[in-house]
Amino acid sequence: MKGAIEIRVEEGAGVNAAMRQEWIESNGLGGWASGTVAGPATRRYHGLLIAALHPPVHRVMLLSRLDETLTVNGAHIPLGAVARKAGFEPATWRLPTHFERGLFPVFDYKLSGLHLRKTIAALHDENTTVVFYEVLEADEALQMDLRPMGVGRDCHWLVRRGNAEKPPARFDKDVLVLPYGDELPACCLYAPGAEFIPDPLWSEEVYFSVEAYRGSDHIEDLYSHGVLRKSLRPGDAWGIVISLNPEEQRDAAELLARERARREALFERLPIRDAVTEPLALAADQLIVRRGKDLCTILAGFHWFTDWGRDTMIALPGLCLTTGRTDDARRILKAFAGYVDQGMLPNCFPDADADPHYNTIDGTLWFFVAIYKYWQKTGDDAFVLGELRPILLDIINWHLRGTRYGIRMQEDGLLAGGGPDTQLTWMDVKVDGWVITSRHGKAVEINALWYNALCVMVALSRSAGDDSNATHFQRLADRARASFEPTFWNESAACLFDTANESGKDPAIRPNQIFAVSLPFPLLDGERAAAVVSAVERELLTSKGLRSLAPGHRDYKGTYGGPVQERDRAYHQGTVWSWLLGHYLTALVRVRGEAGRVQGEKLLQEAMRHLAEGGIGTVAEIFDADPPHAPRGCIAQAWGIAEWLRAYVEDVQGL
Repeated sequence: MKGAIEIRVEEGAGVNAAMRQEWIESNGLGGWASGTVAGPATRRYHGLLIAALHPPVHRVMLLSRLDETLTVNGAHIPLGAVARKAGFEPATWRLPTHFERGLFPVFDYKLSGLHLRKTIAALHDENTTVVFYEVLEADEALQMDLRPMGVGRDCHWLVRRGNAEKPPARFDKDVLVLPYGDELPACCLYAPGAEFIPDPLWSEEVYFSVEAYRGSDHIEDLYSHGVLRKSLRPGDAWGIVISLNPEEQRDAAELLARERARREALFERLPIRDAVTEPLALAADQLIVRRGKDLCTILAGFHWFTDWGRDTMIALPGLCLTTGRTDDARRILKAFAGYVDQGMLPNCFPDADADPHYNTIDGTLWFFVAIYKYWQKTGDDAFVLGELRPILLDIINWHLRGTRYGIRMQEDGLLAGGGPDTQLTWMDVKVDGWVITSRHGKAVEINALWYNALCVMVALSRSAGDDSNATHFQRLADRARASFEPTFWNESAACLFDTANESGKDPAIRPNQIFAVSLPFPLLDGERAAAVVSAVERELLTSKGLRSLAPGHRDYKGTYGGPVQERDRAYHQGTVWSWLLGHYLTALVRVRGEAGRVQGEKLLQEAMRHLAEGGIGTVAEIFDADPPHAPRGCIAQAWGIAEWLRAYVEDVQGL
């Protein structure tokens, strides 16, 4: 695979780096396996089987880890450890000597006379994880002990020991069944040829350092029923299949080979195969998941997000269209079309079987952009014109007469919505009733999107032979365009105001203005488009994305961390967002042509170095605004991955 990431793990100071580096394996249902390169968990979300019981939601932690111990010539060698507040236990644990993230996370342990390799894979479209061990070199036979640890819980909530007795495990025909009571399914481990040694044990006060940094609960107690033991010789392999299926005894090597073939086939659809597209295509695959039986959706990010309307529509072109997954794109659009209500797309779905929330003004407008790009890519008139266009017509009509939160087109043709106590744009943090980034009224990117939605309706209406509506929407688009620059152009700063409302016009330099240049139907061209790109470049551009606020502003926050309220105050007040880099690159190439293409390739190649620093092989949600721009938030974010990939293929490579 091109672009596989290799990490040499060093003793001493290398422990800290390897604890910050994380891997994730998604199963295409909303569940995952995840951990650190070093081994010990740092998040409540690290585990070997987090299952999505009602895809893509209701995610539960069923197995936290396997404690691995080798016995060689009478010496016990622990390959992992648990983190306590005071340090690691046991103190004699061994780090992997090498880690590689290619098709799978692969860990190599090289000890005196011994080379052991471990590969972890989450199987697509099922709640199953394979852990595959290979004895590549050994001077003599060895014994491997695996101690499964877990308590069974909602993925978001930690558990303490309490007084409840744990039901006993069952071991029969190489299958170990770990029961979790009536509310959760049992976790089943198929360990061929193993002996099970009952040895109940509580591992108390496990410490999750990232949760502590984030000001969240960070102590948990884990339980083990006993140990799986097997003797291994040089050249042997031993695969453990962890799943919800107690009766299934499947060959781990065959499962791993099947998943390898599925992932390698993803590369065949790419328009170009290189060290940028292949790792980003794999990262994209992690976020495209099933919703219900037949439809698809996009998880906004790992580990805690579900699917969000805004994030899904922004990410769809990069994750699905750039990678040749047009069938998935169609199923995603169809899924969200079924949830349109009062002319609005859902903002987000809760992590349970509950009704979606509709508090977004831009998610619905991004729906138009995603559909237009799908239509351009596929020419699927039957779906777009036949099924989706009537829904889009209804959406526009709701926006003309008014829908939730006062969202409505104004007399000047621009779109406004919300009030001082609502947060409807992507800058949507609210703390104790306080909207941190107040952007009600007319927001600059909302009106760039509104104009694009109207232009999309013109194109669809003409193609459908609906001349009356084509003329109607063209007039609305012309009115919005005529009002845009008089409303948003900031002559003194040579860029765009961020919002306009009853309090005036906000001159804060934010990245939202870039969409007036980067969207399919730009509102600015010539000198003013170039001026916006220059302002964004000067004030907001970093090697990882765009800052959400210029450093000179009084509300600017240079770092993101601490308790939730402290983090929320920084979330859109300087913090760098990875997804914005894609739209900057699009605007850059539009304004500067070939020179912009060269500049953009250099910038993106620099950004790709990030794939080895946080979530290995993927793109983080956000970064500190101040150098060195440490990754924060979700380790894998859909729209960040999507926009880096889309902009690289479409704009930098010109494909």
